[in-house]
Amino acid sequence: MTNATIQEIEGIDDYWGPAFRSVYEGEGGHEAFVQQLDERIKQHDREIEKLCNFYYQGFIDSIRELLQVRSHAEELHAEISNVDANVKETTESLCTRAEELIQARRVELNIAATIEKMELCLPLLTTYSKLKTQVDAKRYYPALKTLEQLEHVLLPRVGPYKWCAQISADVPRLRQAIQDASMADLRDFLENIRELSPQVGAMALKQTQDMLGRSLANIVKNKKESMLGGLGKENSGPQCPHELVDFSPLHRCLHIHSVLGAKNDFIQYYRSQRKQQARLVLIPATGNLHDSIQGMKSYLSAVLGFFILEEHLLTTGAGLVSKDWLLDTWSMSVTKVASTLRTNTSLITDPTLMLSIKHQIMLFINTLKCYGLPTDPLPLLLQEMAEHYTEVLMQRWVGVFRDILDNASFLPIEVETQEQYDGVMDTFPYDGDELETQPFPRKFPFSTIVPAVYVQVKEFIYAWLKYSAGLGLGGGRRAAAARHSASLLLSRSFTGCLSALFRNPLPLMQLVQIIVDTQYLEDATLFLYEFISNITGSELVTTQPAGSMFQAARDDAEQQICNNLEKKVDEFLDLENYDWLLVEPTGQASAFVTDMLSYLSGVLTSLEQLPERARVAAVRAATNRIATRLRNLLLDPGVKQISSGALYQLDLDVIQCEQFAAGEPVPGLREGELLEHFASLRQLLDLITGWDWSSYLHDVGIEGGKYALVTPRDAATLLEKLKEAEQKSSVFSVLKKNERDRRKLLDTVLKQLKQLQNQDG
Repeated sequence: MTNATIQEIEGIDDYWGPAFRSVYEGEGGHEAFVQQLDERIKQHDREIEKLCNFYYQGFIDSIRELLQVRSHAEELHAEISNVDANVKETTESLCTRAEELIQARRVELNIAATIEKMELCLPLLTTYSKLKTQVDAKRYYPALKTLEQLEHVLLPRVGPYKWCAQISADVPRLRQAIQDASMADLRDFLENIRELSPQVGAMALKQTQDMLGRSLANIVKNKKESMLGGLGKENSGPQCPHELVDFSPLHRCLHIHSVLGAKNDFIQYYRSQRKQQARLVLIPATGNLHDSIQGMKSYLSAVLGFFILEEHLLTTGAGLVSKDWLLDTWSMSVTKVASTLRTNTSLITDPTLMLSIKHQIMLFINTLKCYGLPTDPLPLLLQEMAEHYTEVLMQRWVGVFRDILDNASFLPIEVETQEQYDGVMDTFPYDGDELETQPFPRKFPFSTIVPAVYVQVKEFIYAWLKYSAGLGLGGGRRAAAARHSASLLLSRSFTGCLSALFRNPLPLMQLVQIIVDTQYLEDATLFLYEFISNITGSELVTTQPAGSMFQAARDDAEQQICNNLEKKVDEFLDLENYDWLLVEPTGQASAFVTDMLSYLSGVLTSLEQLPERARVAAVRAATNRIATRLRNLLLDPGVKQISSGALYQLDLDVIQCEQFAAGEPVPGLREGELLEHFASLRQLLDLITGWDWSSYLHDVGIEGGKYALVTPRDAATLLEKLKEAEQKSSVFSVLKKNERDRRKLLDTVLKQLKQLQNQDG
C-alpha cells in the first residue's frame, strides 16, 4: 500500500490530494509512509551520487574552460565596450539625422496631405469665385447651375472646414439673391414689353395693311425694286412684330425658377402681372380718343401688341401662357375695348375722322383674325358706328341744306341758252320733253333747290358708301343701307331744314314752290336708287313709299298756306267796319266781301301746281275762317246793338260767301262740304230774320232739327242786341200795336231762351 502510494505520488505531478488522504486515513500508514519515503529519498541520493561521480571529470573540465572563457569574456567585454562607445558615438549623429529625416518626412506628408486637400478645395474656391463673378455679371442662370454644382458636388467632397461652413451658409443667400435679381429682371422685362407693345401692334397693323393692299402688280413692282435697288443687301430689321421684343430675360427667369422649383409660382406671378398690365392697356393713354386719329392708332396698337406678344408666348410652348388664360383675358379685354371705342366714337362729329377710325378698327379686326383671336363684339361696333356715321353726315348735310335754302330764290329755274338748259338736265333727271319744243327762255317747274339738293344727296351717298366699303357687306345689303340713309337724309334732315324755314312766315308763292320742289325731289328718289344700284352693283329696287318722304314738310307748308289765307281773310275783315245800326241794307254784298272772295279765287287758281290735298286744305281753312269771323262779328260782346238792316246786310254777305263755297272753287271737295262751315251762321240768321221761334223752341234739344246748330246762348245774345237797337230807335215814338206785340213776343222768347240757357248750364 505504501509503495503504491509513493509510486502514485511520483507518477502524479499536480494533484496529490487522494494519495495524502489515503496515507492519513489508513491506520499506521503514516509511519510506514514516512519510513518508506525516507528510504526512497536515500535511494535517490545514491543515484544522484552515482550520476555525479560519473560526470565529475567533465564538470571539472567545464569549470576550467569556464575560467578560460572568463578572461576571453573580459577581453570581449572590453572590445564590446569599445565597439559600443564607437557605435554610440557614431549613431548619435545618425539618430540626429534620422530625427531630422523623420521630421522632414512628416512635413512632406503634411505637405502632400495639404496639397491633396488644396486640390480638393481649389475647384470649390474657383467655382465659388466663378459664382460670384456670374452673379455680379447678372448671368443668373449659369450662376444657378454653378451654385448647384457647388452645393451638391464640391462642398460634400471637401470636408467640414470653417470656411466651407461659411460658403455653405452663403449658398441660400446667393440663391435668394439670384431669385430676387431674376424677379427684378422680370419686372424690367415687363416694363420694357409694356413700352414696346404699341410698336409691336403698329408693325402688325402695317403688315396687315400691306397684305390687304397686296396685288399681283404691286408684288411684281416690289420684287423688281428689291432686285434692282436691294440686290445683295440683307434686311437686318425685324421681320415679325414679336421680334421687336427680346424674350431672353423672360426665358432665363423661367429657367431659373424651374431650377429653383418655383416654376408654377413664377407662371402665376407672370400671368397676374400681365393681367394687371392688360387692364392698364385698356385705359386710353389720352383722355379723349375722339380728338385725333393718332390717339386711336396708339390705343389700338397698344392693345394689339399686348396680345400679339402673349400669343407668341403661347405658340413657343414655354408654358407661361395657356390658351384658356389667353382667351379669357382677351374676352375681358375685347369687351372693354368695344365699350371704350363705342364711348369715344359716339362723340365724334367729323365724318373724315370717323372714316379713319373705321379703317383702323377694320385693320385691328383683320390683324386679330391673323393671330386667331375672336372679334365678336367689334363687327357689331362697326354697325353701331355706321349708324353714328350716318348721323354725323346728316348733321353736316343739315348745314349744306340750310345754306341752299338760305340762298334760294324759291322761283322756278329759267334758262336763257341751250348750255344752261343742258347744265340743269345733266344735274337733275327731269323729263324735259315738253320743254324741248319751247323757245328760250325756258322755265322749269322747280326751283334751284331741287338740283342742288339732288347733287348733295348723291354726294352724301358717295360719303356713306366710303364707310360701308370693306365691312364685308354684299352689294344688296350695301344698297339697302344706302337707300335707307338717303331716305333718312331727305325725310329727316332736309325736312327738318324746311320745318326750320317755316318757323318764320313765308310768302304764299314761296310756300307753293317749296311744295312743288318737294314733289319733284320725291319723284327723283327712283333715280337715286338707280344711282345706288349702279355704284354697288346690286339689283335695282324701284319700290318707294309714295308721298311720305316730305309729308311733314308739306304739312308745314300747307299749314302755313292755310295760315296765310286765314291772315289775309282777317286783313279783309279788319279793314271793313260794319254799321251795326244800318237802317236799310244796300241790296248787295259788301265790297270787302266781294274783294276777299275775288282774291281767294285768284289765289286758288295760282295753287293749281299743288296737290289736290293741299288745295282742298287751303280752301277749307279760308272758308272756315270766313264763317268763323263773320259769326264772331255777329256775336262780338263789344257790339251791343244790331239793327235789322245790319242783320240783313250781313245775311247778304253770307249768301255771297255761300255762293263761293257752293261753287266748289277747287276739285276734290265733297258736295256741300264748304257750306257746312256756314251752317251754324246760316241757321242763326235764318232764325232771326225769319222770326221762326216756334219751330226753334219746339225743336230745341232734338238732333237733326231745323235750327239744331243754334244754341240758346247765341240766339239770346243776338236777340238782346236787336232789342237794344230797337229800343234806341223807338224811344221817342209811340209804339204801334204790331210793334208792341213783336216786343212782347221778343221778351217772351228771350225769357224762354235764358231758361233754356240756364238748363244747359
